Amino acid sequence: MNLFCVVRNYAPHAAEMKSVLPTEPTFFIKPHTALLAAPATLRYPDFTHDLQHELELVVRIEHSGKNIPLSEAHQYYHSVALGIDLTARDLQRKAKENSMPWLLSKGFDNSAVISPFVTLEEIGKPIDSLSFSLQINGKTVQQGNSHDMLFTPDRLIAYLSQYITLNAGDLIYTGTPAGVGPIHQGDHLVGTLESHTLLLLDVQTPNR
Repeated sequence: MNLFCVVRNYAPHAAEMKSVLPTEPTFFIKPHTALLAAPATLRYPDFTHDLQHELELVVRIEHSGKNIPLSEAHQYYHSVALGIDLTARDLQRKAKENSMPWLLSKGFDNSAVISPFVTLEEIGKPIDSLSFSLQINGKTVQQGNSHDMLFTPDRLIAYLSQYITLNAGDLIYTGTPAGVGPIHQGDHLVGTLESHTLLLLDVQTPNR
């Protein structure tokens, strides 16, 4: 299983990160050990003092494909989930300042939270018009809609498959809308997709 994550797929998020808009999809990969199935309890990592949430719509690939035409990309998925790309922002800043890769800030254990999947048929909407949100302790901190993506899920699948064979079970984290920010010990996170409350995450203190 591969976990592909898309960088800056929403213009407002790119703006809040003071980053230029990409002209083509850009990806990074998290290892499979990053996956954390919600509902779950996360122990706050002891190597960071700035753990941040990035709520995302996640697509699961259902069968293998290579060089997938854009017109056929929709045939490679039928369900979606909510995910949180957890980021050790202080580690990421340090890596960026030194022009170094930032795997450790993104790929650490349990950094890819994933909700149960729900079919698009059950949701009753196409993949390009899905609204989703994240609440922390009852306060909404992120809201997004897939129609605001710079690159649609179909475009992401078609583009990525030019370079890498996609296999059944691969996940694509499709990017985060604006509103990323810190989470703290004791926080309770709730992710909602349309009318479905899918993602529940509690943050506990680190192991010492």
